Amino acid sequence: MAFHIPLIIRGRIIEDRDLEFGGRRGGAAFATADVKKHLAELTLSTPSRLAELHVLSFEEILDYLDQLGTLLDLKKNSFLQEAFEISILTSGLGVDVVRHFYSTIGLSYRREVVREHAENTIGVKYLDGWVERRMASGCIANVRAFGVRSVHVLAGNVPVPSVMGVVRNAITRSDAIFKTPSNDPATAAAIARTMIDMAPDHPITRHLSVAYWKGGDTEIEEALYRPEHIDKIVAWGGAASMAHITKYIQPGIDLVAMDPKLSSSIIGREAFVDEATMREVAGRLAIDIGYLNQQACASARVVYVQTGTESDGVSKANRFGRLLFDAILALPARVSGPASRLPPQLAEELQSLRLMSEDHKIYGGGGEGAIIVSQSSEPVDFAASLTDRVANLVPFSEIDTPIRSVNSYTQTIGIYPDSLKEEIRDRLVFNGAQRLTSLGYMLKAAMAGPHDGIEPVRRMCKWIIDESNDPARVPLPSVA
Repeated sequence: MAFHIPLIIRGRIIEDRDLEFGGRRGGAAFATADVKKHLAELTLSTPSRLAELHVLSFEEILDYLDQLGTLLDLKKNSFLQEAFEISILTSGLGVDVVRHFYSTIGLSYRREVVREHAENTIGVKYLDGWVERRMASGCIANVRAFGVRSVHVLAGNVPVPSVMGVVRNAITRSDAIFKTPSNDPATAAAIARTMIDMAPDHPITRHLSVAYWKGGDTEIEEALYRPEHIDKIVAWGGAASMAHITKYIQPGIDLVAMDPKLSSSIIGREAFVDEATMREVAGRLAIDIGYLNQQACASARVVYVQTGTESDGVSKANRFGRLLFDAILALPARVSGPASRLPPQLAEELQSLRLMSEDHKIYGGGGEGAIIVSQSSEPVDFAASLTDRVANLVPFSEIDTPIRSVNSYTQTIGIYPDSLKEEIRDRLVFNGAQRLTSLGYMLKAAMAGPHDGIEPVRRMCKWIIDESNDPARVPLPSVA
């Protein structure tokens, strides 16, 4: 029997079970309402209704989100409990990892966390009112960030987009339609249902909708993605999904894109001075690979190790590969665990290397994950497909080798030691890197600053300027 996920439109729960869809990765099926029947209600036909959000003070928004966070308790919240049962069947994360994530959702809504997020990504004063700027010309420019009507096309590799999407929609005082993904169809709905239980008539509750439709359904998307209905599309997703969405971008619709990315690591020669240091660094790298089962864009996949490429250097890389694999297996179950099964294509690639390649050494190779150690300075040609705790170590001698590997698809680079990060960070950025971090912290994002080389939360607002000029101080433009 299929699970049921309701359609939620601005505080109203629609329990219809018109259509049934299958979860990704062979997961459970779920039934939901046919969005096509509700398109007229789904769009915010009267943009001026956003005014009810803008009369809220930032402190009132903090009150709302902080209270919501206390209610998002997996032990007590039946909506989260039901979503958890669905997620363990549809996601690429293990049961213990999903349970850990659902048990910590409420922390993202704590007052101090939200305040920091809003201050660092936008600036609370711009959210709460007009900010005066006196220009050198004598003009007084007043600037304010306003909320918009948006569609959030959520990714489901991890539940972060759903959780943070609620926060960002609230602090920007926007109206959002969440399009949920098939590998996480339930998280956003569970949060929205909690909001309705808590405060059904609150403006923040009344400006969030959560819906599932199959990506690429042109009947829905052509009706929805129109300037009279929305102002922005906030999209997370793979290459095919992003290419599809760009078809709808036109004057009046702005795309805030979190494109598909890959992340890597660079480990300098300092890591290999002795066995104790190698073990410490292997433990830190294991977190960057194994945390959340390598499902996040920020997870390390290809790791460049400065052991050198001569025989003794390659031997050192192989020894490090063994230590790394053991460290991954030792990660606690709440943050990492064996995959139920590797993607078939990746499993075939590993088997092929094991049987036919003398240029690679492999530790592991089943559902527990694998470390592939290249015996030269070349990564495997299927590096973009590495997942489920499968990573590739690539030995190198000169620092130019890993720097040249960076391109516009590179998101996060974990680097050891920090002194090396400071030495090469500008060169990495010029090649395309978007986030640099200490080794072991690739999955511990600040979530209060740039993302994918842009400032997405600022982009989620409409920035308005009101200019005042006194002719006694600012001469009128010459019309002579």
